[in-house]
Amino acid sequence: MTFPSLDLEKELLDSFDAVIGIDEVGRGALAGPVGVGAFLLTREMLDSLPASIRDSKLIAEKKRAEVAEAVMGWGESGVGLCPVSTIEEKGISFALKTAALEAIENLSPQNAVVLLDGSHNWLGEIGVKVVVQTKADRDCGSVAAASVVAKVKRDALMAELSKDFPDYGWDSNKGYSSNSHIEAIQRLGPTKHHRTSWLEKILSKDLGLF
Repeated sequence: MTFPSLDLEKELLDSFDAVIGIDEVGRGALAGPVGVGAFLLTREMLDSLPASIRDSKLIAEKKRAEVAEAVMGWGESGVGLCPVSTIEEKGISFALKTAALEAIENLSPQNAVVLLDGSHNWLGEIGVKVVVQTKADRDCGSVAAASVVAKVKRDALMAELSKDFPDYGWDSNKGYSSNSHIEAIQRLGPTKHHRTSWLEKILSKDLGLF
């Protein structure tokens, strides 16, 4: 079976004028912002799904920028990023919703439905109907498209931040908990881009650090 398709989107477009696919990136990272991508799909676009689109996790890193270009050529998209300061002060759920609202700020057609990857509605009440679908980033073209643009934008930001903090390897690990990243935190301590409140909770539990 080939993934993704637009089968679920077609069903939703029987009742709505547009589907906004949404996916997050960076939720589990130890450093850097959390990001949310959004992609706007209408009936006119159902026959033009680019063949290269996949869940960003299934695309080789060197090919993601090219696929992101295909996404942007297919239709309108947006990416929201919420900084570490907000994650620390308000929590990851608040940060995700803030990033999502930024991502869809300019994607606001009348009578739209949001198609959200996951098992629960982490968006909460946003004024439009939200449909939750597990593995939507793999199975649904609009959500896969959102995942790609979000991943490419956040990865580029982490690579840029890595220039000022090269010892942490963000250009390769993108702020996630790779062995080398954990070792650098243990040896050098956290930076202003680390989710400091996460470090003791995650690292001490898993690795006996701090």
